[in-house]
Amino acid sequence: MTTALRLAIDIGGTFTDTVLVSGDETILASTKTLTTHQNPAEGAMEGALRVVQSAGRSLAEVTGFIHGTTLATNALIERRGATVATIATEGFRDILEIAYERRYAQYDINLEKPDLLVPRERSLTVRERTSATGEVLIELEEGAIDALVAEIDASGADAVAICLMHSYANPTHERRLRDALAERRPDLTVSISSDVSPEAREFDRLCTTVANAYIQPLMETYLTRFVEKFEAEGVTCPILMMTAGGGMCTVQTAMRFPIRLVESGPAGGAILAAHIAARAGLDQVLSFDMGGTTAKLCLIDNARPQTSRQFEIARAARFIKGSGMPVRIPVIEMIEIGAGGGSIAGVDRLGRLTVGPKSAGSEPGPVAFGRGGTEPTVTDSDITLGYIVPDTFAEGFIKIDPEASNGALQSVIGTALETNATGAADGVSRIVDESMASAGRMHAVESGKNLGPRTMIAFGGNGPLHAGRVARSAGVSRIVVPPNPGVGSAVGFLFAPVSFEIVRSHYSLLGTLDFTAINGLFDDMISEASAVVAQGAGDAPTEIRRSAFMRYSGQGHEIEISLPDRILTPEDLAPLTEAFETEYRKQFSRPVPGMQIEILNWAVQIATPDAVVPELLATPAVTTMTPSETRPIICDVDGQTKHAGFVARANLNPGDRIYGPALIHEPQTTTLVSADFSAHVDAIGNLVLIRDQKGGTQ
Repeated sequence: MTTALRLAIDIGGTFTDTVLVSGDETILASTKTLTTHQNPAEGAMEGALRVVQSAGRSLAEVTGFIHGTTLATNALIERRGATVATIATEGFRDILEIAYERRYAQYDINLEKPDLLVPRERSLTVRERTSATGEVLIELEEGAIDALVAEIDASGADAVAICLMHSYANPTHERRLRDALAERRPDLTVSISSDVSPEAREFDRLCTTVANAYIQPLMETYLTRFVEKFEAEGVTCPILMMTAGGGMCTVQTAMRFPIRLVESGPAGGAILAAHIAARAGLDQVLSFDMGGTTAKLCLIDNARPQTSRQFEIARAARFIKGSGMPVRIPVIEMIEIGAGGGSIAGVDRLGRLTVGPKSAGSEPGPVAFGRGGTEPTVTDSDITLGYIVPDTFAEGFIKIDPEASNGALQSVIGTALETNATGAADGVSRIVDESMASAGRMHAVESGKNLGPRTMIAFGGNGPLHAGRVARSAGVSRIVVPPNPGVGSAVGFLFAPVSFEIVRSHYSLLGTLDFTAINGLFDDMISEASAVVAQGAGDAPTEIRRSAFMRYSGQGHEIEISLPDRILTPEDLAPLTEAFETEYRKQFSRPVPGMQIEILNWAVQIATPDAVVPELLATPAVTTMTPSETRPIICDVDGQTKHAGFVARANLNPGDRIYGPALIHEPQTTTLVSADFSAHVDAIGNLVLIRDQKGGTQ
């Protein structure tokens, strides 16, 4: 009898990662292929065929298929989406122009405003009005729709984002307008805010709807072709899509809400780190995912990634809040910076060494790849420093030229800074590692947390290579590198639940809560979310998580409070008040006596249960081994040439320990054990690096 097969594909900016597992979650094969940007499905198909052939199976045997992609993210960042027009209530044409009515950098006279995709000339209005309670104050006139269609035609728009005032309370007008446009212009893509983001705060709601409309035609075309290509090769099972919130949805749902696919790949990495944390019994973790284009860091407590209801896309100023396009969707909260293997290094006009955020990606890629790249990258630096060994790189599918890396580093950086190629490479490596450590420290401070006690879980094609210096700079002394780290995000897809979350605004004072209305609202949300989850999970059991977003009256931001999964009654008022004040005290030291508590939003998440975590196993007695091979490297601690132990990870067993400096290589990546770290293998195959100074003099 053949076992079930599950396939996971993560399309990144540089590499496409593919993993094939059996029904018992054993990884049968994995691979990295260069991302084919003109048609991402080509690189995905190459990886899929490679892993099934390696396992002696076929795509027709695949019974589960999970896919994540950066296409939605890149389309928004690179501005490669549709021409969008907006339709707002008459009198509210300038929602995007007004935004939050503040400057993100108050004293910057050269401030660059965020690009919100829709210029004023494509911001249209229609006469109608609904109150915050859902009462229709001014009816939508059918006669006004024909004039609106003419304006859309004249604007050249091929997608429309509709965001009418208070449509979260009563979506009737938005739906009528959508249906009328579909009848008159069937080729027009239409997104309505009451479907995409049915929450108060019209600017955020409009931005989310605009972003959804902007990428919807592109993602519909891409996903349709992707499914057709794999079906033509024999895949018969449904393809599920990874979402930014760490769950999975069907391709049909993804086509309707493509904005939920933004950051789906990095979300898979956070899910993997959370799973590793649960298996290893770690309660405070920093997830570090460094790929070919970007690095992502996420805080994980008690095996759950930190989550958020909003984030910003394409910030004009990289680390300044308010300089990007706000989007309100469920998302795993992380910080992402342009620091990856393909990040381009150079010298600016002031003679300063710079690295990123621009990336060589897969086309043309690092200079060493011989695909036309001329600017040195982080990967070129790693090759020159000896961290990447040509014979073991990328399973031999990508040939690298160390001399080309040396030449580019010398000509672009070394000559300008009066150093050699090795000095240039060391400078590039130090700068990119410090950038990632600084981002991690900043993310922790913004979250009110400390990195010191945390264990770093490092993965991605470049994460294990750079984890030591990043951890050292961030004050972290323990690193875990899981099995198959080079394709970590794709592995994480396999642990994600099928889920869907809905948030709706319904303003209420806690003391005068209309329980009938709120229980009815929950019934509607549960019914809608369950229908979406059932498309991907079938008859599998699901869990319901309810929550309320509460604040003191007059405050501008809410705190999420969990609710019991049942009908709410007046007896719940006291426990809800206590739960809010307890959480408020955690964040702000003390509650505010005598203040009324109000609730703005209510949320429901339907999800299949989390993967079962096996029992924690004790690591066997640790014994030190001496590698039989060495390779010369430039030490990341003191910049001196040292001989590093060179060993295949496949040859290590639980309990084996190696002192740094050492290179532990495997098919898709290499772990650099710095001179001030030791590494041992735990009971479940993780590499555990501990900073202990014992290797510093070797």
